[in-house]
Amino acid sequence: MSQDTPTEPVAFDHQAFTARLPESPGVYIMKDAKGAIFYIGKSINLKSRVRSYFSGGDSRPFVKRLDKLLDSIDVILTATEAEALVLENTLIKAHQPRFNVMLRDDKSYLSLSIDPKGVWPRVEVMRSRPGKKPPSVRHFGPYHSSRALRQTLQLLNRHFMLRTCPDHVLNNRSRPCLQYQIKRCPAPCVFEVDRAQYDEHVHETILFLDGKTEELKLRLTDRMMEASEAMDFEVAARFRDQLRAIDTMMEPQQAEVAQDIDQDAFGQYREGDRLTIQALFVRGGRLEGTRVFSFKDHDVPEAEFYSSFLNLYYQGGNAIPHEVLLPIEIEDAEALADVLGGLRGGKVAVLTPQRGRKKELVDSAGRNAENTFKSQQVGGEQAADLLEKLQKRLKLSRWPERIECFDISNFQGAQVVASMVVFEGGQPSKKEYRHFKIKTVEGQDDFASMYEVLERRFKRALTGEWPSPDLVVIDGGKGQLGQAVTILSDLGIHGVDAISLAKSRVDPGSTGDAVTRSPERVFLPGRKNPIVLRQNSAELFLLQRLRDEAHRFAITFHRQQRRKATLRSALDDIPGVGPGKKKALLDHFGAVKKIRGASLDQLAAVDGISIALARRIFAFFNSEAALDP
Repeated sequence: MSQDTPTEPVAFDHQAFTARLPESPGVYIMKDAKGAIFYIGKSINLKSRVRSYFSGGDSRPFVKRLDKLLDSIDVILTATEAEALVLENTLIKAHQPRFNVMLRDDKSYLSLSIDPKGVWPRVEVMRSRPGKKPPSVRHFGPYHSSRALRQTLQLLNRHFMLRTCPDHVLNNRSRPCLQYQIKRCPAPCVFEVDRAQYDEHVHETILFLDGKTEELKLRLTDRMMEASEAMDFEVAARFRDQLRAIDTMMEPQQAEVAQDIDQDAFGQYREGDRLTIQALFVRGGRLEGTRVFSFKDHDVPEAEFYSSFLNLYYQGGNAIPHEVLLPIEIEDAEALADVLGGLRGGKVAVLTPQRGRKKELVDSAGRNAENTFKSQQVGGEQAADLLEKLQKRLKLSRWPERIECFDISNFQGAQVVASMVVFEGGQPSKKEYRHFKIKTVEGQDDFASMYEVLERRFKRALTGEWPSPDLVVIDGGKGQLGQAVTILSDLGIHGVDAISLAKSRVDPGSTGDAVTRSPERVFLPGRKNPIVLRQNSAELFLLQRLRDEAHRFAITFHRQQRRKATLRSALDDIPGVGPGKKKALLDHFGAVKKIRGASLDQLAAVDGISIALARRIFAFFNSEAALDP
């Protein structure tokens, strides 16, 4: 063979490689053929973790492409899992591999800062991550809203006697400003000011911003008493007003916690591959602020995601509390707690609370995350991105702006009904929802029922009564989809895409604790095999939402029909009980079950029910009860 003849690249021999790996902590670095790092991970057991990538259990897209992506794996052994955690963080920040979690803030946030060693220190407002500042600068926050920050600043300016003017004004003023005249600043820009006293004000300001209000109140109380004993009542009154202002400020923000500790509580909300994490910051027993992180195209397993996320977040210079509260358990919680404890210089606990106040904090963070996520959906950019993914993945002929999903509901072939739910722009349009009672089909025949519903629906489209959908989604498999395709063809309707979504099934070979389920499948017209959408993908989540909403809407309507049928069979068979009497009975008792169990006197007490009719109703239900086995 000539030297110039190209040779096929040699596939990575993962079996031989993993066989040589030790069962010890460390970091693994995945590289492609060009030597570029595309993923970095850590584990307490390298052999087991690396082997798991080739066992077929990991659904992440890049794992499924490892046979094409992976050329080599570098391994760095560490003495402990905690060391691996630190090393992973360092390497991710240095190399920024494309498949690792990259920490990005949802937006800039508000915070306050003060440099106690500066020239006449003052409190400053910041709206982004601090840049290069002197090491003596203290940062406080982030604040959950500009309103909360303004309230804090107003209290500081009114009661803590620090300058508010910027440096260039301080250095160039020749006479004091209004703040001096209303006794809110000692005017160091013009007058000789007692530096020790000013530093006392700075220290009190830091105590307040640190949430150490009890210590601050003790100091102010002592100083108020000293001023009172010295008969300096004006100064004593100022300390009294400070104490009152602090109590007033703390009252609406006070969190009822069992211990006076600092906590960060994390909550999450997820739809498909979009994830929002919200952190609540509790300092000294009160809620001080929140921070939001949004992730797109997220399909990392939850436990692994939180491990990397927290590692990056806290080693990025953010304040480390006594406790980190999480919505899910992570395997390396103890190792992470050790790392954070080393950074903080004190013990740190990483907890997944199951009850009590700590669980309430995590739940509150989750609710806030959901609210933030949904408020971000107001704009159409994310919806457009989602619909584009759906159109591309399912090869739809048109943009799926209006999607309709149909479901059949029945109970042993009785009261067969159907539902139609409508999503426009990726969101529910509930005013467009419709119910159908099946009229022409006898018994339980889902295929024929689906044909009838679709025929009735699309005849309304042909007359212009209802708008035509861009995509029809049928709950079911090939058979149900066939009904949709047939009716569209029979009515001569073109340009409407149709698909069906089949639920996951238990794999026949799985038993006991090893029960596994097949993925949900999407059937397309003219295609033999279904499409399996990526788990946790936005497009699969949208279809599941449609299907679940159609099912819920159908079930609700079906239960209403059964309830009406039950009422008719129970009350309409009693001579003398017409619509008016039936309504009076139901209004009085609330349910047929209570009418059935009522005494003769209770029945006779209903407006419009005579003694004779009460006896007839009582006899009807009690004779029925006597016949029951």
